[in-house]
Amino acid sequence: MHHATPLITTIVGGLVLAFLLGMLANRLRISPLVGYLLAGVLVGPFTPGFVADTQLAPELAELGVILLMFGVGLHFSLKDLMAVKSIAIPGAVLQIAVATLLGMGLSWWLGWSLMTGIVFGLCLSTASTVVLLRALEERQLLDSHRGQIAIGWLIVEDLVMVLTLVLLPAVAGMLEKGNVGFVSLSLDMLMTIGKVAAFIALMLVVGRRLVPWILARSAATGSRELFTLAVLAMALGIAMGAVELFDVSFALGAFFAGMVLNESELSQRAAHDTLPLRDAFAVLFFVSVGMLFDPQILLEEPLAVVAVVAIIIFGKSLAAFLLVRMFGHSQRTALTIAASLAQIGEFAFILAGLGMAMGLLPKTGQNLVLAGAILSIMLNPILFTLLERYLRKHETLEEQTLEEALEDEKQIPVDICNHVLLVGYGRVGSLIGEKLLSKGVPLVVIETSRSRVDALRERGIRAVLGNAANEEIMALAHLDCASWLLLTIPNGYEAGEIVATAREKNADIEIIARAHYDDEVDYIAERGANQVVMGEREIASTMLALLKDATQQPVVPDNAVVN
Repeated sequence: MHHATPLITTIVGGLVLAFLLGMLANRLRISPLVGYLLAGVLVGPFTPGFVADTQLAPELAELGVILLMFGVGLHFSLKDLMAVKSIAIPGAVLQIAVATLLGMGLSWWLGWSLMTGIVFGLCLSTASTVVLLRALEERQLLDSHRGQIAIGWLIVEDLVMVLTLVLLPAVAGMLEKGNVGFVSLSLDMLMTIGKVAAFIALMLVVGRRLVPWILARSAATGSRELFTLAVLAMALGIAMGAVELFDVSFALGAFFAGMVLNESELSQRAAHDTLPLRDAFAVLFFVSVGMLFDPQILLEEPLAVVAVVAIIIFGKSLAAFLLVRMFGHSQRTALTIAASLAQIGEFAFILAGLGMAMGLLPKTGQNLVLAGAILSIMLNPILFTLLERYLRKHETLEEQTLEEALEDEKQIPVDICNHVLLVGYGRVGSLIGEKLLSKGVPLVVIETSRSRVDALRERGIRAVLGNAANEEIMALAHLDCASWLLLTIPNGYEAGEIVATAREKNADIEIIARAHYDDEVDYIAERGANQVVMGEREIASTMLALLKDATQQPVVPDNAVVN
């Protein structure tokens, strides 16, 4: 019997094909994102064969955006947001204005009206949340100063787009009647800004107390399922409430939900529990983008497609680069922001769809926006790769601002050798670190969280901000003359790669790593670790030792624990 299951077939078809093409892309040494996008094109309505539900896919992708922004909020404090407001607000607004003007110029060349040009230009002006965050995560830049500016810039762009989506119907209605109605338009704008401000105030005043309290009560039950459910309920519920009650976007609502939980000790656990869902729905986001794309536009309007991609990758990125430099930041920061914003995403699709529905944007315009999105998303990882190569080859200390140069110098532990190199200062790492410090053991910490690194430096503890998988970061921590390397990060396979690199650079170093599973133990040991500690085994050993002490009898289980 055949059952109508569009939700299941869309999820299964999208994820399976995304996995296969993602693996192929990875094998070809290109970004898996390209595979995900191509999977969407293949299951879309414009290619033969299986066709997924084009109505369900964007909604599933929206869930991914909500969960992703919630996760970002968990690591992004209000202090971080305020620290970059001086560049993020004017920079984002001016960059949107430049990209919109460039889009209007292309629209005029295509023979479209002024209002169509404005809508088209706005579609090309804002970057994709998912793409930008994925790029920053892969390069361990989320907690860096550059990453904070990029995220703050993105939040401002989201606010501008929220305002645009609310005001566009009103503006279109007035133009249709031949009456601009400046006073009415101003009132609508003030009302929208007021709603956004009210939502932010509610989250900062009430949410900052209520959300952590709810999650703490859920954690106190001892049920992992209830805690995970509470996290999802908070993220999705607040995002939905932001849309329904305050006309704020799903992404912005979820971001502030995560941000108010940031100060809670449960934030790390919440981020860990939602990670699998965030990854799965982020993939569906890219699949849904591919489903909307009609490849025919590449043959019908090739010059227009090239012009759209040029505006996205070169036009608005150049504007962002110049603006960041004008505000006194280094070339490195300016290039990173420019590369981060050299793509468009979810708001472009929403705005293009609204423009189509209101008759302000032709079908060709929507296809050009989609073509620009897919091509720019495919090219974005390449831009980051080229950027990293350029910086390694050409960047010098003199090209950085004094403030950033001093910040980098603080990372370098001067005159230290025969020390312990501790990777990760979370729950396990902090316990080890404090014990070593109490005994006067020379210590250098490598940590990806800026807030933790800042806290360590304030205490006079040597700390390096970055990913230990990066050879330059390990060099800053003086791996070459360290006596011990302790890896406390929870990802065993990432730890294995760090072990292999460290062993190659320092053959005599003693390496102790942490693992969760038997296969991780084998993987890390094969790559050169002297000892691998598996938490479950150590707990069992300690409990058996305590039982032996209590009974004064040797206790040997059927399957003895092997260390």
